[in-house]
Amino acid sequence: MNFRAWRALATGAVALLCAGCAAFTAGERAPSAAPFDVLGRVLASHDGRAFSANFRWRYAVADSEVWLMSPVGQTLAHIAADAGGATLTAADRQEYRALSVESLTRQALGWPLPLTQLQHWIHGQAVPGDVIAAVARDAHGRLSLLEQDGWSIRYAYPDPPDGKQQPRRLDMKQGAQRILMVIDEWRPLSLP
Repeated sequence: MNFRAWRALATGAVALLCAGCAAFTAGERAPSAAPFDVLGRVLASHDGRAFSANFRWRYAVADSEVWLMSPVGQTLAHIAADAGGATLTAADRQEYRALSVESLTRQALGWPLPLTQLQHWIHGQAVPGDVIAAVARDAHGRLSLLEQDGWSIRYAYPDPPDGKQQPRRLDMKQGAQRILMVIDEWRPLSLP
């Protein structure tokens, strides 16, 4: 894989799912969200560029991992973070490191992602303690629109409701930046 192709992959990979490591950014403002393990698909676009991949995001508060995969299941990038920092490992085994996932994102993309917030937003919840600009709920009382920290998040849920109240889709926008996440499976996360 040449450098240009790797850079495009790394940019997309980091842009799309490093949000999974949100608990490790400096200046965390809210309590950590409940642990989770999700499988899904993601599409991110910014400045006319777009990237899509399958993903697995395992969030366990003390550490977090994100795998970005091709449609046939090949790992394109693996992102891991804990209190010691963040690492992105590409398919060619090249590693990129930063003190936090947010720093890694800024280095690779030049613009920040809603890292700390996404660990709450993926559950269909506002970030505790942060100002909410707008909120709307559906007929079942679930969050359908949230505007918080400069982001507009629209939610879609399974129909008919599955009783778990977990979102199936998040469409997040801030200016020209858009991240669309489709959650295919919420899996139980066993913690030691």
